[in-house]
Amino acid sequence: MESIQLSNHKILVTGGAGFIGSNLIEELLKKGNKVICLDNFATGKRENLNAFQNNSDFKLIEGDIRNLDDCHKGTHGVDYVLHQAALGSVPRSINDPITSNDVNVSGFLNMLVASRDAGVKRFVYAASSSTYGDSESMPKVEEVIGKPLSPYAVTKYVNELYADVFSKTYGLETIGLRYFNVFGRKQDPNGAYAAVIPKFVSQLMNGISPVINGDGNFSRDFTYIDNVIQANLLSLVSTDENAINTVYNVAFGDRNTLNDLMLYLKTYLSEFDSNIADIAIIYGPNRAGDIPHSHASIKKAKNNLKYNPQFSLQQGLKEAVQWYWENL
Repeated sequence: MESIQLSNHKILVTGGAGFIGSNLIEELLKKGNKVICLDNFATGKRENLNAFQNNSDFKLIEGDIRNLDDCHKGTHGVDYVLHQAALGSVPRSINDPITSNDVNVSGFLNMLVASRDAGVKRFVYAASSSTYGDSESMPKVEEVIGKPLSPYAVTKYVNELYADVFSKTYGLETIGLRYFNVFGRKQDPNGAYAAVIPKFVSQLMNGISPVINGDGNFSRDFTYIDNVIQANLLSLVSTDENAINTVYNVAFGDRNTLNDLMLYLKTYLSEFDSNIADIAIIYGPNRAGDIPHSHASIKKAKNNLKYNPQFSLQQGLKEAVQWYWENL
């Protein structure tokens, strides 16, 4: 990422106190940009912002994307928007579809309107691999999607439709990044809707048997946070007209089962505590709304954005495990 030239810009990161948002802020500040974080701390954590609080180039706006005034405050005088704010999690959306829709659709529309009104140069947003829904084609290519399998997936697909309309109708440059199972430092292992990798790491470190939903043969294209940061930065700096007003898969372009994942985690964590190797794994029922297999083609991002992910699942897990061991 050192080679990506991006400095002296004013950039808004929505959801900046979250896992992905706070990592983006760190990299943007490192590169010499002024960064505004808009967050309501519904899922984001204040401690994720501690390192930036005394940085004169960082500003926090405590606000909610469901409030258009807050969105206007955040986008005022801004060059670029990295929109990460959302209520994630398929199970959460199944339990409470209305709140997921309010945040992910109404909030997204507010951010588009505010960005348009502020004359923002480019709006880059977190899309989702859940958009592929029941499509069985593999690997997943951007132009072939199925029907959504959860309210969350519906909201993320609607984001893409709105972004496309705003590009065509108002000339707002947009790029959507369909994240595939992102993991890494600062990802929260706690809570009912914790992502699978930090949850498994935390359980193994505490000597608890992790529960895999299903038989462990569901597969995912697990994507380390640094690959995601690279894709976001490239989306901001790209000058290729063909690269904008579209969506990209952001992944490593590989597929690993949950059983593979568990094996790697036990192996890497055993280097810190040999007892972890002997912890039994429990298998439970499949989870509603889960896609069985997920594997991304990253050809489009490579061609248009010059995306070149540096971290495989195993390389990323080694980094993540080290971070969790030092910070949990």
